[in-house]
Amino acid sequence: MVAKLTGTHQVDEFMQRLEHPLKREIEEVRRMLQGMDRELAEQVKWNAPSFCYRNEDRVTFNLRGNGFFRLVLHRGAKASVDSVDMKPYFEDIGGLMEWAANDRATIKLTGMEDIEAKSGLLIEAVRRWVDIE
Repeated sequence: MVAKLTGTHQVDEFMQRLEHPLKREIEEVRRMLQGMDRELAEQVKWNAPSFCYRNEDRVTFNLRGNGFFRLVLHRGAKASVDSVDMKPYFEDIGGLMEWAANDRATIKLTGMEDIEAKSGLLIEAVRRWVDIE
């Protein structure tokens, strides 16, 4: 019987098999997120690397796209009636985020230069997203 991989090992295996034109960039953003907070845990969700905070989904890569990928900042799989309106907490982030709902936003990344240019704001946005209860 083969043991089922969990957490970082599961994502490591997924990344080894991943064929994506921006794989190097995806790995770089993943490393950035891994270095942020010891309480962020990895898994594979929606066929992509994903991060949870205290067992709640928070940040998931969206790898569909041509010449880009996105980070999806969310508060679980589906919006709930009692979801926190996240927009007021991010007014000063400078256009980094595209809002899909009050509790769901995306950050589009197009390559290593884009990641380097956005890295400070990206880390700040993810930290805030995770910290808001």
